[in-house]
Formats: sequence, C-alpha cells, structure tokens
Amino acid sequence: MSKLGGQHAVVTGGGRGIGRAIAEALIADGARVTIMGRNMQTLQTAADEMGAEAVVVDVTQQDSIAEAFSKAALMQAIDILVNNAGAAESAPFHRMDTDMWHRMVAVNLTGTYLCSQSVIKGMLDRGYGRIVNIASTAGLTGYPYVTAYSAAKHGVIGLTRSLALELAKKGITVNAVCPGYTDTDMAADTVANIVEKTGRTEDEAIASLVKHNPQGRMIQPEEVAEAVLWLCQKSSGSINGQSIAVAGGEIL
Repeated sequence: MSKLGGQHAVVTGGGRGIGRAIAEALIADGARVTIMGRNMQTLQTAADEMGAEAVVVDVTQQDSIAEAFSKAALMQAIDILVNNAGAAESAPFHRMDTDMWHRMVAVNLTGTYLCSQSVIKGMLDRGYGRIVNIASTAGLTGYPYVTAYSAAKHGVIGLTRSLALELAKKGITVNAVCPGYTDTDMAADTVANIVEKTGRTEDEAIASLVKHNPQGRMIQPEEVAEAVLWLCQKSSGSINGQSIAVAGGEIL
C-alpha cells in the first residue's frame, strides 16, 4: 500500500544521480513528484521515464527559485521538499580562490535555505510538511581539499537542526541525509580529477575514496533514496533534526 499517495514532492537536482533515485523512490511510494534542475533536456528525459513533472531552476538564483516553486505549487501544494541540488569542487586551501568559496556556499547552502523558505509558508498553513536536506559526510567531519564544500555542508547540518527545532510543534520535520562517496556522475568526476592530477589508475583513485568506509565500497544512490523515503513518511514524524549518515559505518 502506498504511503505517500496524494502528496506532492519536489526534488531539486532530480534529473540524475541521487536526486533521480530519490524521485523514483517517492513515485514508487505513491507521491506526485516534480523534479527540478538547470538542464531542461536532462530533466524532461528523466521526468518522462519515471512519470514526474519537470521544472527548470537554478538554486543559486533567488528569482529562479521563486518562479520554479510558484509553478510547482500551482500544480499541487508541496508537502515534501528534498534539497538535493549541490556541487563539489576541490583544491588545496592555499590555492582556493574566493570565487570557489562563493560557488560552494551558494549552491550547497544558500540554495537549501532559499528552497526551504519557498515551501515553509504553505507547510505552516496546512500544518504538515517534510523537508529532507541531502548533506554529506563532509557535513559531519572534515576532509582535506574540499574545505569550501565541507563548510557549506556543515552549514546545511546547522540549518537542519535549527529549523527542525523552530518547526517541531508545527507538524513539519526537517532532517538531513549524509551520504558517503556515492556511485554517481559527481563521484566519477572526482575519480577522473584524481587520475589526472596524481597519475593513479581509476581503481586506485576509487580505492582512495572508499578507504575510510568500513565496507570498502561506494554507496549506491538507491540506498540514499531509501533513507530519504523513510523520513518523508507520516510514520516518521518523531524523527526530527537528525543527520543520518549513509556511509557504511564511516561516521559513528
């Protein structure tokens, strides 16, 4: 029996990778899903294949967010928001420029804030909502060479905890899911970057990423999606303000 029947979920960055896996899981559990992202061709292809709606958004631009969420809300009031859109760039701290810092904060943290603000009023009016922020194990601990990304994801965890307390008696829960290295295009780009800069083989590069995971493997997008799906269900109403690591025991 579907647990999310009649509910409308928005998944940012929903056209591929973790976001697409989340959207598919929500649809399978009965939700109506709108996926958002910057590339309409990628979005529309994914939407057609899974039976979702597609809306273009740039989560670094406030006007774009306002337009996209207004369009989604006209289809149906938004009950669930999954803030999945994000990006990761790496560089030694002493070589990192301010532009990289601002890019990482804008897409990973400010975008989460702006998208959440876009749905809060409606959720408060209806006395119900689920917000799930896709953070990272980099939001729970530090990693070298990704200081801006890690700082932004730590900010997402802080936002999650504070907003969860603020909304605790309003029927709205706010949680974060923190994947380790996940088998997505983003991870493939990281592997390619390691190979290019260090001369390691692809297998060696992957091994360097998963060496801290006690299971010694990449996380699968579907595993992240299952954690998100659980948090979105009405029966998970007592789970609030949590940051759940999906990382094979890397973060304890």
